[in-house]
Order: sequence, then C-alpha cells, then structure tokens
Amino acid sequence: MLSTRRLFLLLPAASFLAAVVPGATPGADGKPYLLYVGTYTTNESRGLYAYRYDAGSGATIPLGLVAATENPSFLAIHPSRRVLYAVNELKRYRGQNSGAVSAFAIDTATGRLRLLNTLPSRGEDPCYLALDRTGKHLLVANYTGGSVAVFPLRDDGSLGEASAFVQHTGSSVNRERQQGPHAHWIETSPDNRFALAADLGLDKVILYRFDAAQGTVTLSDPPFAKLNAGAGPRHFAFHPNGKYGYLVNELQSTVTVFSYQTGVLHELQTVSTLAKDFRGNNDAAEIAVDPSGRFLYASNRGDDSIAVFAIDPAKGTLTAVGLAATGGKTPRSFSLDPTGTRLFVANQDSGNIVVFAIDQNNGRLTPTGQALTAPSPVCLKFVALE
Repeated sequence: MLSTRRLFLLLPAASFLAAVVPGATPGADGKPYLLYVGTYTTNESRGLYAYRYDAGSGATIPLGLVAATENPSFLAIHPSRRVLYAVNELKRYRGQNSGAVSAFAIDTATGRLRLLNTLPSRGEDPCYLALDRTGKHLLVANYTGGSVAVFPLRDDGSLGEASAFVQHTGSSVNRERQQGPHAHWIETSPDNRFALAADLGLDKVILYRFDAAQGTVTLSDPPFAKLNAGAGPRHFAFHPNGKYGYLVNELQSTVTVFSYQTGVLHELQTVSTLAKDFRGNNDAAEIAVDPSGRFLYASNRGDDSIAVFAIDPAKGTLTAVGLAATGGKTPRSFSLDPTGTRLFVANQDSGNIVVFAIDQNNGRLTPTGQALTAPSPVCLKFVALE
C-alpha cells in the first residue's frame, strides 16, 4: 500500500499568459514542442487545444482552439509528427451505432490542425487509439461497443476503410460496469507481431497476432491473460526493455505487473494505487513508465492523486514510493514530457492541467506551481518541432 503523505498545490493557474516553471529542471533538452489537449465537448470545450512548450525552461504558450471536433477524448501522434489522430467518443455517427475516428494534418508553424478525414470507428464510444510500430495502421478500442478495429493509413496520413474488426463477447462480475465487453485500450507489442487489447468488461487482456502487411488481427495462443474478477483492466504500458508490462485496473484501483515474451503475459504482482487507509470511491485511470524505465505512475480519480512506484530493474516488480495530489479534480490522464523531467496531469472536472517536476533519483513528484487552463482536458500528447 502507498504512503498517505501527500503534496498539495497552492498557486493559481496561468492560462492565457506564457508560464515558466520556477527553477528549470536540469537535464531537460531545451527543444520546442507542441502540446495537444484532447477534451470532452459536453461543456465549454469546442474540440482540440494546444500549447507551445519549451522543455528547457518549462515555458508554455497557449495557442487556443486548434481544431473544432466533437469529443476528441483520446489522441495519437504519427511517428512522422505530421498527423494527429483523435477518437470522437460518440454513440451515434452519421446514423450508425458508432463513434468516429478523425485524422488531422499538423501545421507545426501555428499548431493548427487541418482535418484530413473522419470515418466511423465501427463501435460506440471509441476511447483509445494507437499507431502500430510501422506507422501504417491505426488501432482503435470502442468502449461501449466492446470491439476493436484496425484502419490502414494512406500516404497523406488519412484513414482508409477498416482492414480488421473484432467484436468482443462476454461479461464479468460487476453488474453495473461489466455487463458486457468494454474494450478500453489496444496497442501492438514492441516487435509489432502482436496486438494486445485490455477489456474492462471481461477482466481480460486479449492477445491477437497482428499482420502488419495486411492490417489484420487473429486470436493468438494463448488468447488472453485473465485478471482478478472485477478488476476492470483499463490501460497497459510496456517497460522500455519490452520484457515487462503494467496494467492499471480501473475498478479495483490496482496495477498488475506482467512479464512479457512473444505474445504471452505472465502475472508477477498486483499492487494497490491507493493508501492503505483510503475510504471512498475511486477509479484508477492512466498509467505510464518513465523513459528511463525506473519509475511508474498511475492516476486515481476520486482520491485525485498520482501514485508513484519504483521499478525493480531485475524483476520488473513495483515498490510504492508515495502519492501526489493532482491539484484538481478527476485526473483522467497524464503525460510525461519527452525528457522525462516533468509530468503534466489533465484534471478533467476542474479544467486544469497541473505540472510536476520529477525527482530523477526517486521518481517523486513536486508541484512546479504551473497550472494551465483547458476545458474538460482528457488526453495530452507532445509533438517535437525539431
């Protein structure tokens, strides 16, 4: 269990002025980046927003709305850094029981996004998408639809019609949340030979063989890794060495550690993301391993905190380091900056993005005092400009 020691943010947000992190973090590369913000458009938001970000000083300059689109709740950046992909988390799109997926060309001079095309995601409420390792295919998880799909990419980065679609079936023990399949994450393995899909409704990570030439998926053998009943697997992160994987379980607020080898997951450990004395409702959300592979982070919605863990370099297992309060409500997602020196937290219900410095010795998070304003922020993605 995690320590109850917490960090609290007291400084006001800086939204429409350039903000500089006091005491720039040593080791930052000083390169310029764009920071894109995916949102829900049910309140003030109109779509996708952006900032310019200097990794050396920590300065951020708001660029405002860069593309109007409905519920772009999760984003992915093409390896070329020229195209951004967004789910449109909807139940109905053009008369179909489906959400949508949109492709946008990135204007690096202005940060603005130009729509290339939009296609049905083949299922309701798409909530996650990722590029395969070749950058030729986009994989999508449809939450309410309980399905996954693969879309080939054209030369200009626009979406071709789906090359693969799989409808998940089944249920698990939580009658409110697991009455049917709910695909919540999909990505390819480090060698691009497999696609892994976390299904919250089934308590499984489903394993597919992935054909990168055809953009197709077929069930692997074994076809899945099973979680504790009621765990509610949500997002998965590979260790940089490719030997370990970490799964955050939304419903039980845990992280499960796996060893990974050639399409097979073996469970090693499950740990809580909460303090031992926590009482109340909580849904774990995001998970990430820092670029060095030494630390792991997971977000708690309810406790409104980021759990920090140290990773054993020999075993891949986790040791709790502590908890940091996020300075806002409902940290649905977060992202480490490309240098691994800062962590940006998207607090959905308080409309702010709070920045932390990462201690390179122990992984602990310290608030920088910088908080950006964004309407219903959900997903954060960085794009290098050089």
